[in-house]
Amino acid sequence: MSVTSEFLQKYNISGPRYTSYPPANFFHDGFKTSDYIGELVSSNHQKPENISLYIHIPFCPQRCHFCGCSTVIAQRKIVVERYIRALKTEMKQVASMLDQSRTVTQIHWGGGTPNSISMKYIREIMECIRMYFDLSENAEIAMECSPAYLDYSHIDQLSEMGFNRISLGIQDFREDVLKVVNREAPRHPVKDIVDYLRNKGFRGINLDFIYGLPMQTLESFRKTIEQAIAIRPDRIVTFSYAHVPWVKAAQKQLETIGLPDANDKMEMFLQASAQLTEAGYCPIGIDHFTLPGDDLTKAFINKQLHRNFQGYCTLETTGQVYAFGASSISQLYGAYAQNFKDITKYMDSVEATGYAIERGYKLNAEEQLVRSVINRVMCNGLLNLEEVAAEFALSLDEVKELVTFDPSKFESYISDGLMQLHGNEIRLSDTGFLCARNIAMALDPALKAGEGVYSKTV
Repeated sequence: MSVTSEFLQKYNISGPRYTSYPPANFFHDGFKTSDYIGELVSSNHQKPENISLYIHIPFCPQRCHFCGCSTVIAQRKIVVERYIRALKTEMKQVASMLDQSRTVTQIHWGGGTPNSISMKYIREIMECIRMYFDLSENAEIAMECSPAYLDYSHIDQLSEMGFNRISLGIQDFREDVLKVVNREAPRHPVKDIVDYLRNKGFRGINLDFIYGLPMQTLESFRKTIEQAIAIRPDRIVTFSYAHVPWVKAAQKQLETIGLPDANDKMEMFLQASAQLTEAGYCPIGIDHFTLPGDDLTKAFINKQLHRNFQGYCTLETTGQVYAFGASSISQLYGAYAQNFKDITKYMDSVEATGYAIERGYKLNAEEQLVRSVINRVMCNGLLNLEEVAAEFALSLDEVKELVTFDPSKFESYISDGLMQLHGNEIRLSDTGFLCARNIAMALDPALKAGEGVYSKTV
C-alpha cells in the first residue's frame, strides 16, 4: 500500500510509543520506595543479568519549544553541585543492593543537556560509577550531546573518561528552523565534530533529526538529510515531532508559527527514508537508519534488537536499567520506578533516604509476557507466538488468550501489505514498520487509547 492521505486517515491514530510496557501513564504513586528496594533485590536473580546505567542531567541553557523531556533551565552552580552530590549518594545506595558480580555493559547519559555542565562533574560521576560497579571491558558508554555546547577539548576529556559513543542532537541544519524552536546552532561544523569523534575512537556515532517542526518543508528537509548523508555518521535518526501541548505547555508556542500537516510530515519521513536507503543506510526499528556494519544493523538482521527509554540497543549488550537523577526511570525485569521530576524534591529525598521514588509500576506475570510480545513487534517486526509460549512455559492457547490474539484484528494490515500472518507468526513488511505501534496495540489487552492521551502513531 502506498502512503497516501487515505493511509494517514486510516492508521494515524493515538497510541502508546511502547518504550515500556505497560506505558508510563500506568505508573502510580502507590509504588513506594520499599517496593523499589524489593525489586532491586529481586533483579539480582532475573534476566538480563547485565546492568545498564542511565544518568539524567536535567540542566539546559535554554528550553527548546519542541522538547518533551524533563529539563531545568540555567541553574546556579550551587544547585548543580548539590544535584551531582545527590546523584552520587543515590548511586551508592542502589549499588549496595545489587550483586557485585554483575557487570555493567551500558552507560547512557541523557537529559536535559548533559554536555552543558562542567566536565569536572561528569568526571566525578564516572569515577563514582567505577567505584561502585564492575564495568565490562567493552562497555558502551554514551552521551546525548548538543553540538551548540560541544568543543573539541570536551571530546578529548570524554574520551579520557571512557566514553565511546556520542549522539548529537542536530534536529535540522537550517538555522532559521532552529531559531523559531529556540535552539542554538552547532558551535562547530557537524562534519568536523564527527571526523574528530572518529579520530578519537568513538563508534556508533549518531545524528538526531526531527521532522514536523515549524518552517520545515519537504525540500528543506531533503537538503538536511543530504547534508547528514554527506557526513556519513554510523546512525541517523529521523524522529517524528510529537505534539503533546497538554503535557508540555511550551509546545503551544509552535502552533502560533504553524506546523506541517500530517501529509507533509509523512512525506518528509518517506523522502528521508528513500534518501537514506539509497545512500546505503539500513532501516531498523522505527525512524532509525544505520550503516551495514553497525552493531544495531547486525542485531536487527539477527532479530536481536532491543528498545528501552534510552532508544535501541542489542539484546547481547542490554541489561536491566538502573536510573539515577530527577525524573529518571529504572526499567527492571519486574517493575518500573521513576524518580521525582522536580529536582528539589529529588535532592531532598535522596539526602534524607538515599532514594527518590515518586511513582512506579510492578508487572505481573501476564504483563511481562505482553511486554515480550510487544517488544518483538516493535524492535524486530517479527512475532512467533510459539517462541513466546516456550519462553514463559505456557501453552500456545494460553499465550493467545493473554494477548487477545484474533486474526480478524490484522485483516486490514494484511490486505494493505503491512504484515503477513502465517499460522502463529506475524512478520511486518518494510512499510509495516510505519504501523508497528498500531499492530502492537492489537496485542495489548490493557489498551485504553484516546485523543489527548497519546501521540499519533504514524
